[in-house]
Amino acid sequence: MANVQYYDVILKPVVTEKSMNIMADKKYTFLVHPEANKTMIKDAVEKMFDGVKVESVKTMNCEGKNKRRGMIVGKTAKTKKAIVKLTEDSADIEIFAGL
Repeated sequence: MANVQYYDVILKPVVTEKSMNIMADKKYTFLVHPEANKTMIKDAVEKMFDGVKVESVKTMNCEGKNKRRGMIVGKTAKTKKAIVKLTEDSADIEIFAGL
């Protein structure tokens, strides 16, 4: 496994209609490094955002889609998503506040 630091774990937030609806339950969705595990994701979220306590982390691996360009067939890159649930007394994550 590669040497993944906490600032390399979270790549970007996922902003979709479904992910915005579950924010009311203090659940936030992130695109994460494919080799990151749940404890690495938990530590990265708690270090990157002040006053945040993580209750649980759920991850899902997404396979790459088949793409064609003429007769050339290929696949897009694999991705990994994480849904992070915060505790009730935890502060909210600020990057989602203006959305």
